[in-house]
Amino acid sequence: MAFELSNVLAKLGVVSTSDHASVVSMNLFVALLCACIVIGHLLEENRWINESITALAIGLCTGVVILLTTGGKNSHLLVFSEDLFFIYLLPPIIFNAGFQVKKKQFFRNIMTIVLFGAVGTLISFGIISLGAIHFFEKMNIGSLDIGDYLAIGAIFSATDSVCTLQVLNQDETPLLYSLVFGEGVVNDATSVVLFNAIQSFDLSHINAGIAFQFVANFLYLFITSTMLGVLAGLLSAYIIKKLYFGRHSTDREVAIMMLMAYLSYMLAEVSFLQLFYLSAILTVFFCGIVMSHYTWHNVTESSRVTTKHAFATLSFVAEIFIFLYVGMDALDIEKWTFVSDSPGKSVGVSSILLGLILVGRAASIFPLSFLSNLTKESESEKIGLKQQVTIWWAGLMRGAVSMALAYNQFTRLGHTQLRGNAIMITSTITIVLVSTVVFGVMTKPLVRLLFPLPKHSASTISLGPPSPKSVFVPLLSNGHNSETDLVSKPVRRPTSLRMLLSTYTNAVHRYWRKFDDAFMRPVFGGRGFVPFVPGSPVEQSVCHWQ
Repeated sequence: MAFELSNVLAKLGVVSTSDHASVVSMNLFVALLCACIVIGHLLEENRWINESITALAIGLCTGVVILLTTGGKNSHLLVFSEDLFFIYLLPPIIFNAGFQVKKKQFFRNIMTIVLFGAVGTLISFGIISLGAIHFFEKMNIGSLDIGDYLAIGAIFSATDSVCTLQVLNQDETPLLYSLVFGEGVVNDATSVVLFNAIQSFDLSHINAGIAFQFVANFLYLFITSTMLGVLAGLLSAYIIKKLYFGRHSTDREVAIMMLMAYLSYMLAEVSFLQLFYLSAILTVFFCGIVMSHYTWHNVTESSRVTTKHAFATLSFVAEIFIFLYVGMDALDIEKWTFVSDSPGKSVGVSSILLGLILVGRAASIFPLSFLSNLTKESESEKIGLKQQVTIWWAGLMRGAVSMALAYNQFTRLGHTQLRGNAIMITSTITIVLVSTVVFGVMTKPLVRLLFPLPKHSASTISLGPPSPKSVFVPLLSNGHNSETDLVSKPVRRPTSLRMLLSTYTNAVHRYWRKFDDAFMRPVFGGRGFVPFVPGSPVEQSVCHWQ
């Protein structure tokens, strides 16, 4: 009995020591997050630096300090966990992207966005995968199979356009901002769906049947994930509209919005693990769009302000957290030990991957822009060469999604014992650092060179999120202020492919608006269909913003 008690006490002592170390690590990490925010604010007007680069730099400096204090045994405060990223950090980032999107511009350019984000990603995926197979098999970097090579294509097809979006102004260049923003979100979703599809198939023997099943599974993931997100958003709108928590407590309706948003992501994530194999990124993104169109209008004015800034803040902190960790993990001795005997090979792998990223991005953006311009009737709607260069540049950077997918494919619980896997992890870290720092530093000068600011606005650069009023823009409106313009505008008979596609798009917009006003808004709420309760500020707030 005494022996058992001593064992229990010993275990408790170990746990206590471990918990204390975890608490200290978390305190230091939170302090570093605060430092990133403060320094990023001080450098906000700097021409070369942005918050992502600031977080990476602080992470690198912190990693050096930890290396020195631990005698070269460790470089980070926390061990990387795919669950930490996919369950806690990624959902607020993707949801806020859908919740804050300017729906008018997003859906007005939805065909071009899908062309870049889905088709372009598939082109980049094919080029990177084929290039990896061609070069890496000759370099003998380790035991990589066909599934690993395809996973490499999916990993490095995931772009990170945060640096470019921080510079662009969506009021001055709405088309360009919409394309960069929308393409970035669809690209991340497509890359993750591709990655999930690759992991769910046995690709050791590829034939026509396997290829067909792969494509069918890809389309299934897209459609079902989108439907789940839409249903979750509509359910939250219906609950809040019928029960109207704001009569008694605004805290309840804010809590319902936040929990339903997170629930939509977790439902898709659990389904992926068990039966339906859904993409949680697509689910939570479209849940955010639907919530901003219906649910957001059903809550009180104070709840609107609270939810808008709460989602934006959570997204901001999660992004800084990820880049800070990447900076510290870049100096992890365990991974670099496996490639220390052949540093030239590691540099060669990183250089080849970077070259494939450049080629794959160019092969997707410029030809697809040409095809997109063939369907545009107005010159103002066409994608010019300067805009194409900006879109191409915005997709050269790699970030958090690439890191998380690489860890998922090539490590187990953040550790790796295989030389080939270690080379791929270190190469991924190198590419994320180089692309974010080098391309990120050059983003502001490039954008300002291609799109110089007007003299009257040079001193007042607006880099902030859209105003609350922008969320009241009707879904799928086509640039008209009056709904009667959409209904009564005569449809010209198409005389060419360009006119046919333009007429088709306008018809879809028009019929959607009719369906939305006649069936959707009366049931799920939204702008103009908010229930009036005496003493509630909702009706006055709607009138105020209109």
